[in-house]
Parts: sequence; C-alpha cells; structure tokens
Amino acid sequence: MRKIISFMHISLDGFVAGPKGEMDWIKVDEEIFDHVGKQISEGDTALYGRVTYQMMENYWPSAGNKPTASRHDIEHSKWYKNVHKVVLSKTMKDVGLTNTRIISDNLSDRINEIKQKAGNDILLFGSPTATHSLIQLNLIDGYWLFVNPIILGRGIPLFVDIKNKINLELMSALQFTCGVTELAYTVVRHLD
Repeated sequence: MRKIISFMHISLDGFVAGPKGEMDWIKVDEEIFDHVGKQISEGDTALYGRVTYQMMENYWPSAGNKPTASRHDIEHSKWYKNVHKVVLSKTMKDVGLTNTRIISDNLSDRINEIKQKAGNDILLFGSPTATHSLIQLNLIDGYWLFVNPIILGRGIPLFVDIKNKINLELMSALQFTCGVTELAYTVVRHLD
C-alpha cells in the first residue's frame, strides 16, 4: 500500500505559517532544494489543499521557462507538470484541470482508494488545513519536517485537535548549513 508522506516547514514551536499565513520566515537554499529534489524525484502523486495547490499552480507550470529560472526551478517545474495532483477542496471543480483530481467528499474512502493503487508514495506538500483533516482520519504515514531555527510564538500550528497520540519513529535527521534540520518520521501503527 502506498503511503502519504507530509513535507512541511515548521518553526521550532510547531507553527507552519504565521497568524496571517506568512511564510517569509522559512529558510530555503540550494542545499535544501537539491536534497528535496532528490527526495521527491521518484514521487508520482502530489497531494495539496486548495490554497497550496492554487499557489503551486500559479507558479510552477511556467517557472522553468523564465529566462532567470534556476536549475531547481527548471527541474521542479518539469516534475510538477508530470506528477499526478490530488487536491482536497469542497469548492474547486476538476473541469479543465490537467492531470489533477479533486476530492471534495468521502475523504477517507477516496484517499484510501488512491493509497491502494499501484505507484510510489503520495507526497503531501504544505497544506495545513488538508494535513489537519488527514491527521484526524489517521491517513498520514510519515512526516518530513524541516524545522526552521525560529520561534514564532503564534500562527498556524501543524498539530491541532489531536484525539489520540500518534507514535512516531525517527528514520533520519539531517542538519543543513542554513540551520534548518530535517526530521523524517514514520508513523508507527499498533495492531490492537
């Protein structure tokens, strides 16, 4: 069965964005871009909430074509165009969208159908609201957290309204030169 892996930048105190959705505190450089590019290059399905999808859709399809495009922009733009996209949204329609599926209801059933299909892991990028919903339904199988060396004090938390504890196993830890630390966890499921 395919797994859902959440990729998320996070502050040391657990926020994924500032109170108004600000992400200007996130540190990203070529070292992180190269690392993440290698991590996701085999991914064939990207999962987004509506807001994150619309941000990605407004930038990545043409980012690689700009005269000032970096190597990362070119590589990620190509990956983005080819990857199958799944968007969790109650308001969007999939009319005219290329290589994109909208899930608006029966979230658990629809996601489990996708997890049962052949393919590589499903990569969940950002999307705190979608992540919250998937956590509540126990559908996330791993977390790749990029812990930024900052304490925000307030903002949008990664973990909210957790009903039951979630046991994690640390798979790897990597510190980048800019001070960001990647912590890769897998969710440990206990058979009751």
